[in-house]
Amino acid sequence: MRLLLDMGNTRLKWALQAQPSGWLARGAVDWGDDMATALESALNGLPRPDHVMAASVVDAGREAQVTAITECLFACSPSWLRTPASACGIRNAYAEPSRLGVDRFLAMVAAFADGHAPCVLAGVGTALTLDALAEDGQHLGGLISPGPLLMQRSLLDATARVRPERPGEILELADNTADAVASGCWQAAAALVERFTTRMAARLGTTPTLILGGGDAEQLLPLLSLPAQLGSDTVLRGLAVWANAQVKTSLAG
Repeated sequence: MRLLLDMGNTRLKWALQAQPSGWLARGAVDWGDDMATALESALNGLPRPDHVMAASVVDAGREAQVTAITECLFACSPSWLRTPASACGIRNAYAEPSRLGVDRFLAMVAAFADGHAPCVLAGVGTALTLDALAEDGQHLGGLISPGPLLMQRSLLDATARVRPERPGEILELADNTADAVASGCWQAAAALVERFTTRMAARLGTTPTLILGGGDAEQLLPLLSLPAQLGSDTVLRGLAVWANAQVKTSLAG
């Protein structure tokens, strides 16, 4: 069995994978001062995995912290997946493949394995990421912007008088600052997702499936005027597909 780690900007998600597929256990831990204690508590008592495989968009310090925990609990260091030029049927559009976030690459791997291509993948979290994937697995490229919550924090940090006294509601029209800030940022994110998806239809030759992932995907979904579906654990599922492919390659060799 394998322990899979998805280390995102906001939290670490993990799953214990029974080979070749299926979760035996899963969970998530928010980054914070007590993350190490929380992660040790979550993983302690799990069956010892044969391998630990990790995908990370965080800094080397947090990667080292997680490595120390898995070595202590399981006597096993993570194998870190760095974004390749191609794998699992996906061909990376970036001229410097490693510059594409591994979370975005693995979300495409999962979508392609599930038969969703051609598609647009929107990752809605700290950042809002958009990627277009053709039917044959060719990544066409994408966009990155602040996520809705980061847009709000950036606005508050850069202005002197925009100081909402409460969290805002998402409305079509707002008559107060709190609701205007929240509504403007969430609707801006929805508009970018819709514009990108509409523009990619011509490039892909058909209307693409729109898949939302990330911690804020569920909140963005009802704001969209285009049909869309929620992806579940897309990075972990992509990591599982990649891990299975690595095993098949090693066996064939």
